[in-house]
Amino acid sequence: MRSKFDITPYLQVFRSRSIAVITFLGFSSGLPLALTGGTLQAWMAVSGVDLRTIGIFALVGLPYTLKFLWSPLMDRFVPRWLGRRRGWIIITQIGLVIGISAMAFSSPQQAPLPLAMLALMVAFTSASQDIVIDAYRTDVLREKERGVGAAVFVTGYRVAALVSGALALLLSDHIGWRSTYLLMAGIMGVGIMTTLFGPEPAGRVVPPSSMKEAIWGPMEEYFSRNAAFLFLLLIILYKLGDAYAGALTTAFLLKGVGFSVSEVGTINKGLGFASVIAGAMFGGTLMVKLGLFRSLLIFGVLQAVSNLSFMILAWAGKSYGMLVFAVAFENLSGGMGTAAFVSLLMAMCNHRYTATQYALLSSLAALGRIFISPTSGFLVESIGWPSFFFVTFLTAMPGLVLLWWMRNVILKLKSEES
Repeated sequence: MRSKFDITPYLQVFRSRSIAVITFLGFSSGLPLALTGGTLQAWMAVSGVDLRTIGIFALVGLPYTLKFLWSPLMDRFVPRWLGRRRGWIIITQIGLVIGISAMAFSSPQQAPLPLAMLALMVAFTSASQDIVIDAYRTDVLREKERGVGAAVFVTGYRVAALVSGALALLLSDHIGWRSTYLLMAGIMGVGIMTTLFGPEPAGRVVPPSSMKEAIWGPMEEYFSRNAAFLFLLLIILYKLGDAYAGALTTAFLLKGVGFSVSEVGTINKGLGFASVIAGAMFGGTLMVKLGLFRSLLIFGVLQAVSNLSFMILAWAGKSYGMLVFAVAFENLSGGMGTAAFVSLLMAMCNHRYTATQYALLSSLAALGRIFISPTSGFLVESIGWPSFFFVTFLTAMPGLVLLWWMRNVILKLKSEES
């Protein structure tokens, strides 16, 4: 007789071949980001490049924001080999190997413009890889696998960011920048091998018949649904409180409470990294039992309440115990919320237009954060840190209220998929 506490049914999903593939594709997706961002900035700084030039280089990250503009191409055209999704993934991965290798032979000090063009090419190719990996993940995962799939993707992505970020910086001191970038290009082989052996999505999906359909079809299909505008509002609001609090968390720990840089680096970044992965994995596994709506609701409530732990830390002052609790709680609940939120985005996509719809929806999800985050500093100066974190808690409430109001529509998402 099976115990009611038996967790075996929840873990069966981890035996799926698709879950293993999504894990390594998450790694492939996360690896290039730092190589055109923080790691590249460090290379330029130690090479003596002036701060104005380094600041301008931040523009190479623009493709990640604008990737929805060319996502219809990846819905419309099917490469000759490996199918509609894996074919595009392998093309972008080979492009990344070439681009990162070319960056290795560049010089930030002697030829910054060629390096900038290469970095822009790598960022564009990386953003393109993200488009099609998101589409592939949405197409290949079954409904019960989505939560875990989102969790393992986040795990792979975060580990890759650590490899191309912190590890790359450490390696550069021992083997130099050229060898470091060549090594990172070689590590992209993990993604290439994963793509070659990945499964094809079940069922045959007819791609858009023209570019006009590839561009306008996703929007026409989406807005033909019930509660289309409410879903867009939910996407903006669901993680808004979490993002608002996160906008100044590091500044709060340093200036508001008085922890040292090393303490913040060790606890907030180190413990936070482990906690968000643990949260995503735990939340994704729970989703097998809870389903989409209950997961969104429970994890959303935890996200909101976790902001109050920083309010308590602001009252308590420099308390290491409270710091550990607040950082662990906030990142655990944030990871759980991310697993549920990504599952929602996947559930909202029509498989004929996955690349375009997912790119548009994920870009929309960042919209609230972009507009609300700049107000955080002004709010802190006006009302202080404890009240600020209480406001971030209140900011999460409209999303939760809207989620509860839409519960019947969300419960019907499974039957509306096509």
